[in-house]
Amino acid sequence: MRQPFFDVYAFCRTADDAADESASPAEATEALAKFRRSIAGLFDGGEVAGPFLALAVTVRRFDLPRKPFDDLLDAFVQDQSVHRYSDESQLWDYCRRSANPVGRLVLAMAGCDSDEHYCLSDEICTALQLANFWQDVGRDYAIGRIYLPESVMQRHGFDESVIANTIERAQPTPGRVREAIAEQCDCARDRFERGRPLARIVPPWLAADIDLFALGGLATLDAIAKLDYDVLQHRPQVPKRTQAGFVMRALMRRLTAWSHPSSERTSLSVPDRRQPS
Repeated sequence: MRQPFFDVYAFCRTADDAADESASPAEATEALAKFRRSIAGLFDGGEVAGPFLALAVTVRRFDLPRKPFDDLLDAFVQDQSVHRYSDESQLWDYCRRSANPVGRLVLAMAGCDSDEHYCLSDEICTALQLANFWQDVGRDYAIGRIYLPESVMQRHGFDESVIANTIERAQPTPGRVREAIAEQCDCARDRFERGRPLARIVPPWLAADIDLFALGGLATLDAIAKLDYDVLQHRPQVPKRTQAGFVMRALMRRLTAWSHPSSERTSLSVPDRRQPS
């Protein structure tokens, strides 16, 4: 199973690089248009060449859906022109297209493509994306992006000028900004907790990886909290010892799965999909 996952990862990584490393937004958009034409050819029976040949084999072998690929490309194109979000629903919609498709493709290759699987996976993938945003507030500002929604800033009594002035003057993160980040970290944590039952209804080899990703994301949120949410001047880091512990836990879960290959999967009810306020 290793090669098919690599084929999908290679597509995601190459498209992401085209979006982020092109000389200009126009050049990135043009490069992504070529990716879109290749995906269209792959699914519509057209000509497939170059790096898409291996992906075509994987798509046909597992009968992968087209929508996750289109959603990813939509998100990469959006990155070229959208650098602010008016409210949380807009940000979550971006996560729906930039993060969730990856989890859905992995599940499809594992034969776990029910609505139940997808709902739980979406929670984890969106939570991972959000944790990354709140870890990198300062770094993202340096490249012209602010993911903290305007409605959240307004709710806590500030606007992006406070972020700009704080970073440019190398001052500690103001309390009202910390409160906003703490609120958003709590929302991400809730998503992780709602999604973690996914590990109980997938093959054991995949459960170990899901657990690893979820624990890593939760550790990122813990690292942000440990800095008292001072994310404008510091980038929270997960200690290497903690990372090693997650890897060991995942390894032990894999070993247990190999020792008990007949372990049954549990069916769960789909969680409440209402967005947190």
